[in-house]
Amino acid sequence: MKHIRQFGIILLISLTGEVIHLLVPLPVPASIYGLILMLIGLNTRLIPLEAVEDVSNFLLEIMPMLFIPPAVGLLDSWGALRPILLPFLLITFISTFIVMVMTGKVTQFFIESDKKKEGNDHESYNQ
Repeated sequence: MKHIRQFGIILLISLTGEVIHLLVPLPVPASIYGLILMLIGLNTRLIPLEAVEDVSNFLLEIMPMLFIPPAVGLLDSWGALRPILLPFLLITFISTFIVMVMTGKVTQFFIESDKKKEGNDHESYNQ
């Protein structure tokens, strides 16, 4: 029953993102609205991490399998893809590299800010 409740919370956040996408005339995907809502909910502790943690870990574990249908779709569109294969691969590699670099920088920023916060906590504790 716990997993159903956790999955329900995630679905409710996703549904809310879909509704916002319908109401707000911006070219932002509904999933981005959902992710922002989830981030806000977790950061403000309106949604405790324990309320979605188990199902979130499960979804992360099966994520590679979720890429199989799009990959099969690409193989099915090989005829249309062949003439633009070089630009497609170039754009894919460049964008992947940019995402990897930006993810690393953001992760480093959060790790360093967390270390500074822990250092300040230890200093205030020792005083």
